[in-house]
Amino acid sequence: MPSFDILTVLPGLFSGFLTEGVTGKAIAAGKVRVTIHNIRNFATDRHRTVDDVPYGGGPGMVIKPEPIFRAFDHICENLGKKPHVILTEPWGEMFTQEKAVKLSKIENILIICGRYEGVDERVKNIVDEEISIGNFVLTGGELPAMVIMDAVIRLVPGVLGSTESLKADSFSDRGLMGYPNYTRPAEYRGMKVPEVLLSGHHKKIDLWRKEKSIERTYLKNPALVEKLLKEGKFSKEESEIVRKIIKKFSDKVKRTDDGERSV
Repeated sequence: MPSFDILTVLPGLFSGFLTEGVTGKAIAAGKVRVTIHNIRNFATDRHRTVDDVPYGGGPGMVIKPEPIFRAFDHICENLGKKPHVILTEPWGEMFTQEKAVKLSKIENILIICGRYEGVDERVKNIVDEEISIGNFVLTGGELPAMVIMDAVIRLVPGVLGSTESLKADSFSDRGLMGYPNYTRPAEYRGMKVPEVLLSGHHKKIDLWRKEKSIERTYLKNPALVEKLLKEGKFSKEESEIVRKIIKKFSDKVKRTDDGERSV
């Protein structure tokens, strides 16, 4: 069974996340284990101090190495081996669907939630990778830890009721964005569902969805579509769709200074 161990100074933040939605159901069904560890429980002084001022001066506080290393040793002892250790950092590697897929194949993951001005640099000796969920700064790593777990846990076999849901996910198919979805009613406030989706013609529906997926991706990230076309990642049918889309929308995207294109 896949497992997550989380090191945090604010364990209460995870209470709702662990009991609601897909994650809550997966935990209740025994398909995944998540254990939240309060870093303060591994401090040795009576105040359970986990942070201190940085050497050399500067603003803020830094999480001390001792409680993290003690917690790490405790987790390793319980598992009988070293887990894959992730540190949430604003300047870490950007989290992507591809990364989520890779992490879903790892049995034991430990996430250290950064906070304050970060962790003592020596902690990184036990860290396998640093991960960021975006180019912005949060007050702590708890939200990124939940984002990582949510994206990974839903990929665990048996967690989602339908494997087709995973196949249809945005970014799961060569990084392409998902196609538009509609449900009843067929018309609402003058807005109609595309006729092709009401036709019952599965081949035409599949072709429409492919076209809309590629079109969405091209308008948001044309460089990706051009790269996939150049590398032969599209089928013959898809390649024809791509060329039609490029011809139709090439004037709506512009080249930026770094060579990428944007709408």
